[in-house]
Amino acid sequence: MSTLALGAARAGVELRQFWRERDAVVFTFALPAVLLTLLGSLFSGVYDGSTVTPAQYLVPSMIAAGVASTTFVNLGIGIATDRDDGTLKRLRGLPMPPLAYLIGKILLVVAVTLAEVLVLVAIGVGLFSVDLPRDPARWLTFGWVFLLGTVACALLGVVASTLARSSRSAAAVLNLPYVVLCFVSGIYFSPVGALPHWVIQGGSLFPLKWMAQGFRSAFLPDTILPYEVVPSWEHGRTALVLAAWCIGGLVLCLTTFRWRGRQTR
Repeated sequence: MSTLALGAARAGVELRQFWRERDAVVFTFALPAVLLTLLGSLFSGVYDGSTVTPAQYLVPSMIAAGVASTTFVNLGIGIATDRDDGTLKRLRGLPMPPLAYLIGKILLVVAVTLAEVLVLVAIGVGLFSVDLPRDPARWLTFGWVFLLGTVACALLGVVASTLARSSRSAAAVLNLPYVVLCFVSGIYFSPVGALPHWVIQGGSLFPLKWMAQGFRSAFLPDTILPYEVVPSWEHGRTALVLAAWCIGGLVLCLTTFRWRGRQTR
């Protein structure tokens, strides 16, 4: 079988295992949904010169945060657990290349992330009156931003999983950089353009900021652009940054991925 076929077969196994863990499924979808509901309820009013409310501005950013949570955090913890309990060691004895295992994991998070996005969009439409895009070009923008952002964050999650010494420490190791990235990327702040300059510069180095900006360009009208960092959605730069993180993440995965934990002799 080809590497891609092996990866697809592995994805089927991963999906069945994920849906059997009902508590993990509930908390995976509940955390971003609860944060969006609570944070969105704190804001009121409308931005000057636009019909967008602060809660509506928050929705696309929280979708990006949900994507990063499902990919970077959950995937990283899952791989660290597989490494710690010996699953990866047993898989190493099979004629399966590391890339096939990574493909299976990424296909898993793509499927779960799509479900996560549907939940957050439903909350945005139902609670905060977010209008779904009517222009096919905006849905196309959402599609390529979602694809590149999901792959980039998933690959970074694979890389970050090597930092955890065990499955017990994985949650702390993965959640700390995730929370920091959410803050410097302006996820919890509305509008992003009001952030301090040094925070904006730091967040611009990472994919989460660009993914959130890309989602805002798909869901929000152009009248909100004066409240962005620059009065442009910067689609070209967004694509370049996310693609660069995809390529760099893949290289790091292939060079740093370990089948055994640090404590395994």
